Amino acid sequence: MKIEIGLRGMEGVLKTLQSLPAEIVTKRGGPVKLALAKGARVIRDQARENLRAITHGSDVATGLLESNVIASRGKPILGGNGERYLVRVRRKAYDGEKLKRKENAGKRVSTHKTASLLEYGSSHQPATPWLRPAVQMKAQTAINVITADLSRRIDVIVKKQAQINKR
Repeated sequence: MKIEIGLRGMEGVLKTLQSLPAEIVTKRGGPVKLALAKGARVIRDQARENLRAITHGSDVATGLLESNVIASRGKPILGGNGERYLVRVRRKAYDGEKLKRKENAGKRVSTHKTASLLEYGSSHQPATPWLRPAVQMKAQTAINVITADLSRRIDVIVKKQAQINKR
């Protein structure tokens, strides 16, 4: 006994499903890039808040480090594909006039160095982590934001492709 099942009217659905990968992951990133960026901004904002709490009341705090904590698109890991977003510190040099102290004379201090010293400490300064706690505190929130945003964006693309393929 042989049973045959045939579906009719599925041409539009199949065409929609076949068109999704190109729509979802494009050279420009598409909805995946946008959703990851939104999640990275959640962690970036918490990192900035942590820095603000650490430097609050400091007489040498300029706000330069805090304003240079950014979420940026990164290159894929070697040999891999896909999207990647980083929360990092943009490299800027501090104004020499504000740092005129004997121990800093002739040294160029950057946001990278300051961020590293705060995060990991040194033999002269204890660590006051600000980035790792931000990731620990907001990781689940960032994942939820990415998931919800990506789902919403994919639904919009699916509806748009379904309308196109109805014709």
